[in-house]
Formats: sequence, C-alpha cells, structure tokens
Amino acid sequence: MLEIMSKLKINIILFGIGNIGSTLINQIIESQDFFLESKNVDFHFPIITNSTVAFFEKEGVGYSWETNFRQLAVPFKVEDIVEFAHENEFENLIAVDATASDELVKHYNTLIKNGFNIVAVNKKANTLPIDLYKKLRADLKKYDKEFLYETSVETGIPVLQTLRDLYYSGEKITKIRGVFSDNLSYVFNRFSSEEVSFSSVLKDASLLGLMKSNFKEDLSGNDTARKLLILAREIGKDFEFSDIKIKPFITEEHLEKNGVLNKDAVDKSFKIAKITQAENHVLRYVGEFDLEKDTLETKLISEPAASPIGQLKGSDTIFEIYTKSYADIPIVIQSAPPCKQAISRGIITDILKIVERIRTKEAVWL
Repeated sequence: MLEIMSKLKINIILFGIGNIGSTLINQIIESQDFFLESKNVDFHFPIITNSTVAFFEKEGVGYSWETNFRQLAVPFKVEDIVEFAHENEFENLIAVDATASDELVKHYNTLIKNGFNIVAVNKKANTLPIDLYKKLRADLKKYDKEFLYETSVETGIPVLQTLRDLYYSGEKITKIRGVFSDNLSYVFNRFSSEEVSFSSVLKDASLLGLMKSNFKEDLSGNDTARKLLILAREIGKDFEFSDIKIKPFITEEHLEKNGVLNKDAVDKSFKIAKITQAENHVLRYVGEFDLEKDTLETKLISEPAASPIGQLKGSDTIFEIYTKSYADIPIVIQSAPPCKQAISRGIITDILKIVERIRTKEAVWL
C-alpha cells in the first residue's frame, strides 16, 4: 500500500507557450508543493515548445523557464520530442496541446503510439473527418492511453463530463443547444440590451481582442459549429462537419466587393432584425442539435429575454441539455467569460484525471 501511494513523477510535454501555455507552466510551478502534499504528484516540464522551436531540459523547467526558452530553444520536429523522451526514459508522459494547430493534430497518433497521453485545448482533433476521429480512438484503446479535452468546448466547467455521465447512464438526450461562442455572446448581448449600431459593437469587440479585424471567420458561425460537432460526437453520433447547417448572419449582402464589411448594410439589416422581434425578445446566435430530428444547425434566433439564454450578460456562454427524464426543463451549464487562468486550471483538472488513471493502473500492476 505504501508503494502505491509513493510520489508519482509526471512528465508534461507542452506544445504552445502563448497566454494559456505560459499560464499553465507558472500555475503548476507555483502550486508544486500543493500537488506534492495533496496528490503526491511531482510535475515536470522536460520539453516546452512554440510553433517553431523547443526547449529541452531533462530535469524540467523552473522559474527562469522564459529566459532559458529565449536563449536555448532550438528548431524541432515531433520526432525529436519522441526521441528525447525515449532516450531519457521518461515515464507517465502527458502531451498538452495548448495550440490551435492543424499540424500538431496530425501527430497525435504518433504521440499515442509512443507512450503519450494527451490533454488538448485544441478543437481540431475532435472535428476531423469521422474515419480519422475513429482511428484516433482506436489507437487510444490499443495503446491504453488517455485523451481529455474539456477546455476545447468550455473554459473548464464540466460540460463534456456532464454530457458523458448522462449518456452512459442510459439517459435519453433529446436536444443540446446554447450560446457556445463568448465572442458572439458579447456581440449580441450588447446589441440587444443597448441602443447601439451593430457595427459599433463589432468595433468594440475587436478593440477588446474578441474579434479579428476582418470579422469574417469570427462571424461565420464555424466556431459554434465545431463545438456543436464535438458535443454530438461525444454521445456517439457519427456526424461530419459538413452535416451541420451553418447559417452565418453576415452574408454577401453585408460585404463590399473587396470583402470588407459594409457598415451601412450591416447596421440596417440588424436594426430591422432587432425592432421586428416579438416584445421582450433578444437576438442570440446558437448551436442546436435536435436528436429527435437528427439535425445540427447554427443560427441567429430571437429568444425570450426571460429565458436562460435570453438572460446572458457580457461574454457568458451557456449549454442546455434536454433529456427524457427532465422533459422540457433543460440542464443548464453557464460559464463566465473565459480567461487564461481559468482555462489553465481546466487543463490541470484534465491532467489530474489522467494522473489518477495512471496511479490506478500502477496499483493494478503492483
């Protein structure tokens, strides 16, 4: 029993040291004593990377990691990381994908085959074509590895875990809907509650860093659609991204010939949409999976202001799960605006879940 509870060394290979990745390193370093005392876990970061270079340190990074990274990081390939891990006989490997990279996702199977568990903020792996999605799951099973990604859908509030618990309990889920994008939540919450033009809200969102300057990708509905696809696949549905009926609310009529937003057209269109609603209604952009109709769509709707979705403020997001047991009353999971600290803690939660599974496996072998 004493052997089972001995200190467990966990090696975290971090891909992406932007806002989220760097916060993760600092939070774990600052909480290292706490993790040792509460979980008997010793975390190390032997490899940290950005998109082009990596810093390799057998004993793991310390408080001066940023200086060391700037001075000592070298160009790398994923194969270099696998080789370094094998040469140093690292055990209990967890690759953390804190990027939005399409390229890194292509290497997930290689990492899994070489002993890595994976925790991801990145949505891309779970929105791959269904054959690649299933191949990833098959490799996880074959090599007995874990892949957790709660923060790919929400800051770290357990939306996916709640959905899984309901599904695997045998509960019949009838509908999933909600406002999944914090960016679009901000836009429509402000536009619905204030006497402002739609273009001015978009400008403010851009200044706050919530929108890219050209707006087109942010307003396409694709981010909402990706999250909707992840939710649908989580309960065993083999949908492709192309199966989602995406209704963007910025169309060609809102754009100049060069693709730039036509402010007058946008403002006129959304002013009409706002004033022609039923009384005490607000505009919201939602994702919806109706299981009884077997349809997935993202769309702009007019919602009663008194409903949970209608009451959203700021950049809050919300997920509604309708089930047979609860009938017309949804299970509601609402989250405050995402921030790097909260997302990082969500990643740590997923890491600790894998730690417990590693410990359980060790206990079985002992």
